[in-house]
Amino acid sequence: MKQIGIIVAMDEEREAIIKIMTEVKTEQVYNLKFLKGKIQEKECILVKSGIGKVNAARTTQVMIQNFDLQYVINLGAGGSINGLLNIGDVLIGKQVVQHDFDITAFGHSKGYITGVGNSIICDRSLVDELEQIIKTIPERSYQIKLGIIATGDIFCTESWMKDKIRAKFNADVVDMECAAIGQVCYLDNIPFMAIRAISDTPNGKNASTFDENLKLASKRCANILKEFVT
Repeated sequence: MKQIGIIVAMDEEREAIIKIMTEVKTEQVYNLKFLKGKIQEKECILVKSGIGKVNAARTTQVMIQNFDLQYVINLGAGGSINGLLNIGDVLIGKQVVQHDFDITAFGHSKGYITGVGNSIICDRSLVDELEQIIKTIPERSYQIKLGIIATGDIFCTESWMKDKIRAKFNADVVDMECAAIGQVCYLDNIPFMAIRAISDTPNGKNASTFDENLKLASKRCANILKEFVT
């Protein structure tokens, strides 16, 4: 039976999802701990990749090679670079880009990856399905929007960098894993989607804001996931 592959980067994100899982069993592959179980009777497999693009890509490939996946979903905290997104709001990725990938010296645009393109489009059917489910969620105190996630191997702290990424890619959220996971899924022909809950906004002081709101962001992502797999 095919499983839903769930990838997170941090312990807090993993713990929030474990709380909505049942019948959890552990399987070790290399040094990665895969947690197999159910969410709302759907077969799922959860793994923590660690932070950054290499960790995320490596974990995604190991998951794809060792398990029979229906699709892969990446969840976790992210930084808002869109002034309309506030702490606790949730962004569903329509597409993901790598803002630090640069071969402009060869005439390509910033973020263009050979054999992949300027961005990776998240699976349209999954995004459309989630968008419809969101409409049925009862009244809430936070926003859920669709948009663009920009990934790079840097925890973005400076306002000027936030503004530059926003202007260049029309992105809404920055993170450190989404687009790497998306690239592996694209190359391996596995459907992919991403959810990011806002933990901070780059302003020179957001490292502490991130720490304060990581659990909230993790819980919001887990709640959306639970609704999605119902």
